[in-house]
Amino acid sequence: MKNIVVFASGSGTNFQSLIDAIARGDLSAQISGLITNRTNIGAIHRAQKHGIPVKVIDPDILSEDHFADQLINQIHHWNADLIVLAGYLKKIPASVIEAYSNRILNIHPALLPKFGGKGFYGLNVHQAVIEAGEQESGCSVHIVTEEFDKGPVIAQTKVKILPGDTPESLAKRILAEEHKLYPKAIQKHLQNLN
Repeated sequence: MKNIVVFASGSGTNFQSLIDAIARGDLSAQISGLITNRTNIGAIHRAQKHGIPVKVIDPDILSEDHFADQLINQIHHWNADLIVLAGYLKKIPASVIEAYSNRILNIHPALLPKFGGKGFYGLNVHQAVIEAGEQESGCSVHIVTEEFDKGPVIAQTKVKILPGDTPESLAKRILAEEHKLYPKAIQKHLQNLN
């Protein structure tokens, strides 16, 4: 059984979609732990409800080297085969990316390579897509590299932009697709790691 360590900073709906996919048998893995940079967030409550260990590691109170060391130690302790970013809003240190090369995935709420990079998260992405007059958006699963949202894309789902769409309405439709795409992309990536 492959071990996944999830990183999250918010409500944890993508985290929940992974928990649900494992319960349904659609994702052959177990979540060995949740790493977060914040306390009292939805993702922690979801982890506690499902008996998943949680570790809070706050990079804002640690040096970059100490932060990276704590992450690597915790990931190693939980015997991670794959790290999955699920709404994690901190940059992953280069030493962690190097140690887990090709084994860190992220889901982004746009069709990369468009609308990616620093500052493109949450409603900012959807606002930018609508303002650019795009006809479609969607979500992308990619391998994490040192540059934000620049790693190889391994899966995408497209979503039509409807007349009158707001960032909120577009976000809601894309999030529903993220919950379907991410477990499938993770399953496929885990099989390719063998």
